[in-house]
Amino acid sequence: MTNVQKIGFIGGGNMAEAMIKGLLSSSFPLERIMASEPSELRREHLLETYGIELTTDNLELMRSCEIVILAIKPQIVVEVLEEVAPVYRDDKLIVSILAGVSSTTIEGYFQGSPRVVRVMPNTPALVGEGASAICHGHHSSKEDLALVKQLCEAVGKVQIIDERQMDAATGLSGSGPAYIYTVIEALADGGVREGLRRDVAHALAVQTVVGAALMVRETGEHPAILRDRVCSPGGTAITGVSTLEKKGLRTTLMEAVSAAAARSRELGSH
Repeated sequence: MTNVQKIGFIGGGNMAEAMIKGLLSSSFPLERIMASEPSELRREHLLETYGIELTTDNLELMRSCEIVILAIKPQIVVEVLEEVAPVYRDDKLIVSILAGVSSTTIEGYFQGSPRVVRVMPNTPALVGEGASAICHGHHSSKEDLALVKQLCEAVGKVQIIDERQMDAATGLSGSGPAYIYTVIEALADGGVREGLRRDVAHALAVQTVVGAALMVRETGEHPAILRDRVCSPGGTAITGVSTLEKKGLRTTLMEAVSAAAARSRELGSH
């Protein structure tokens, strides 16, 4: 990353902010980070919090930056790419975090051999615990992919996948935090129903999920093995797990991933 002169974000929302925070925490100079953001409130927030260069001019950012990260909504990608295409040069690397928008689609707006790398990050990147899936486009190099991997590792863990798997990653890790937040909320509600104070139930639910996830990550063991160790014969945990299975939690989560992946494909088809 030390050889990169300037990184620019078209869009200054939550994911852009997470990556900016990660860059700064990895000692990337703030004067070499730029963001283009139409919202005055967001620009003020980013300036006050991080001190980076802000603009409302996407063309200025495209001209100025060596790496350009597309951190916008998929619904406005055509408008933005048509705007910046005239000032694009092949020496720039385009990094897209747009759900469902293929590298072929992005490449089609630029002349020459545009270097595109796709990333599907997720919001825990805001606390340095993101899960990002990345893939190369048709013209990007191994060096480009390694550079983006390094960028994403500043905010969490990274997996390199094929582009045909990006919709699946969107359904799993990209959308997954929303599923887990729902699980945490439901666990806490269950604790409240059984007589715990709301703050106590919330704290116990959060730490239970954090601890269980760390157990899986740190031990490297399959979740089923770890679950079996909690479920003693005739005990409380196996009774609770039996209820989860009867109510279809496993199938519901699997179908949620598939539904989100299908929506990602739908977004990319427009």
